[in-house]
Amino acid sequence: MTAIRFTLLCGVVAALFAQPVAARDLYFGADLSFANEMDDCGAVYRENGAPKNLYALFKEHGANVARIRIWNAGNPTKYSNLADVERSFKRAKALGMLTLLDFHYSDWWADGGKQIIPAAWAKIKDPKKLAQVLYRYTYDTLMALDRAGVMPDMVQPGNEINHEILDKGRWKTGPINWKRNALLLNAAIKAIRDAGRKAGTHPKVMIQIAQPEYNLPWYEAATRAGVTDFDMIGLSYYPKWSTNSFRGLGRTINLLRNRYPGKEVLVVETAYPWTLGGSAAASGLARDNQTPGYPATPEGQKRFLVDLSQAVIANGGLGVFTWAPDWVPALCRGNADRNVDWPSMTFFDDKGEVLPGIDYMREKYVMPVEVTFRFSGVKPKKGQVFRLWGDLFGDPDFTSFPLRRVNNELVYNTTLMPGSQVHFQVFGDKAMQKPLIAGKKLLEGVVPETVGNTDTVFDFDLRKPVD
Repeated sequence: MTAIRFTLLCGVVAALFAQPVAARDLYFGADLSFANEMDDCGAVYRENGAPKNLYALFKEHGANVARIRIWNAGNPTKYSNLADVERSFKRAKALGMLTLLDFHYSDWWADGGKQIIPAAWAKIKDPKKLAQVLYRYTYDTLMALDRAGVMPDMVQPGNEINHEILDKGRWKTGPINWKRNALLLNAAIKAIRDAGRKAGTHPKVMIQIAQPEYNLPWYEAATRAGVTDFDMIGLSYYPKWSTNSFRGLGRTINLLRNRYPGKEVLVVETAYPWTLGGSAAASGLARDNQTPGYPATPEGQKRFLVDLSQAVIANGGLGVFTWAPDWVPALCRGNADRNVDWPSMTFFDDKGEVLPGIDYMREKYVMPVEVTFRFSGVKPKKGQVFRLWGDLFGDPDFTSFPLRRVNNELVYNTTLMPGSQVHFQVFGDKAMQKPLIAGKKLLEGVVPETVGNTDTVFDFDLRKPVD
């Protein structure tokens, strides 16, 4: 009989608990697309009353990524264009920050509710010709940034692309034309890859879908359509627009990273109010985004972001970005972007003083540990797949994942929180009616175990008792 062996692969337990986030290569950042405009409009950001450079302020408080959007040539402002992006990236890279370029592929806002094709491309009806134009625009933009010495580290081919990119307006509830959508997305991704090869600097490709509840069905459809060449999965998470709690968000992150091995998953947009004051629009947005247990106060804002980040990290996510934490009221007039509904969601009070919420990036988070399920004994026949089935994500719904062959063993790797209780079984048949782990230790047909405080291996012989 083979006992379960716990193999401790790391050193000191304390090294995994409450360690600095930088030690685990997490991403913490902000979309600072408004920063140049805010500076030009006279916004002043302060810390302890003293004016501070905005990028330096974020870097000092834990940000290691600056996310910047770009609109097409029909953009009616002098911001969010190529020159503005170059200016932003130079500010970020001068401080050693990573950069993420967010192509909206629109002359104005593109998001989960609308994807409006740029006016210059609107008359192109042939999807293949449109894909060629999209490829050239993406490639040329990246090469221009490379010539300026600011090739981004990550690139998004579209912003919150829940529906079809380069569409006519607000999307309906009908099905996505995946033949067209995949053609366009793959053209944009190819442009990113080709520009990276030409430049010798290879940006990671991030796909962003708004709100966790829409991610799993979107990626399932996308991969069936042939959209597979991406490195990162970025989610938006706003209480106002999502039906998911932190638990639901965490489960989605866990499923995404396990269904698409090798893809990094993170929350690339979120925000939370620090006040219910201000204009009617600002207070209305703040009320809509409130979550029970997290008051709209500076302390409530920070606690929301800390708890959100811990939920993301605990479920294998690699970071959290806030959106427009710098979008404060400024002196410019006559600009369509000068509405006043966002100040309650920033990291600055009415006097420009930085709020404690910004320090969610410097919090000491409890990190998950590496867990390996390793099986020997019975081996699958040619064409057969053995699957691990269990509640590995702290969810009552059991989920199955294929085991991969490593030498003469079958292996499944994941990350779980120390002390997590898991229940699992292995099946070799498609109907999952014939379990391959036996023995008196089974509880209602599954093995109950607890994850250790350091990296752990669960080791079994299949079809042999484990008691």
